[in-house]
Amino acid sequence: MTSVRPDRPRSAEPDGDGAVEIVEYTDPACPWAWGSEPAFRLLRALTAGRARWRRVFGILFDEDDDPAPDPAAETAWYGRYIADIARHTRAPYAHRLRWVAATSRPASLAAKAAERQGATAAERVLRRLRETTFVLGTPADTAERVLDALAGLDGVDTVRLGAEMDDPEVVAAVRRDHAEARDPIPEAHAFHAPGPHGTGVKETDDGVRYALPTLVFSGPGGRVAAPGWRSLPEYLAALRTVAPRQLWEAAPIGPEEALAAYRSLTGPELSLLTGGTTPPPAAVRVDTAGGPLWLHPDEAATHPALSTAAESKSRRS
Repeated sequence: MTSVRPDRPRSAEPDGDGAVEIVEYTDPACPWAWGSEPAFRLLRALTAGRARWRRVFGILFDEDDDPAPDPAAETAWYGRYIADIARHTRAPYAHRLRWVAATSRPASLAAKAAERQGATAAERVLRRLRETTFVLGTPADTAERVLDALAGLDGVDTVRLGAEMDDPEVVAAVRRDHAEARDPIPEAHAFHAPGPHGTGVKETDDGVRYALPTLVFSGPGGRVAAPGWRSLPEYLAALRTVAPRQLWEAAPIGPEEALAAYRSLTGPELSLLTGGTTPPPAAVRVDTAGGPLWLHPDEAATHPALSTAAESKSRRS
């Protein structure tokens, strides 16, 4: 990533030479994308109203992938893989992964359909679907599991969502996402950085795709690819490269405001968004193998992590 000269004039006004766009290549079941959510949430808040943010679903697991010869062994291995990544990103992870997602296409269809209901619904749907894997350990890899996970989710018309998951336009949009994720720009091919996620593209059976997640920043100052798990300063440097005349400085918000806005907070999100580690008194705690998840009371009322725990306790009593 290139740096901006410190004597380059900046202002809070838009550059005027072109719009800023951020394209996020992701997948609901990607552990690196889950670990990147603290930085991405802050970036989305920082760029709101000043950049167009477009999300592309790369389909990490697809319907035509060959089944594992030993599903139990694959699940055990992948559970350890998630735990290793979580130790790097500090993201929560499930005490036990019950199965590896057979496909991430149904969750991607639901997340794409949710965009029709607005930005808030889209964020809540994708977040809840990520949590089926990384909090519950039960990936929502069928349409039925997707809708079960989303049942009662505040601000989302799940009946409409279920109907629109099969809408030809939604299906075509996800198909285009799949293709776009497998046509990386030259900047992604050329990207190399230290660390466990330092290449810009990943090999597939029939070519390559973006490393997930990847952010591609475009603006009057050029284009920058930021693949894999990157630090917040790296993302801010990319923003300052593509839009050097704008001020890109993140200010912390209070924990109550963060919980009200996001409804679900990991420890790293609480720290990055608020500058502290103390959750609001009303937050509902969900324990995972990688630390707590904090839920807004309205979110906790329908969250499958709480209903599953209640059912388990009822069976034991």
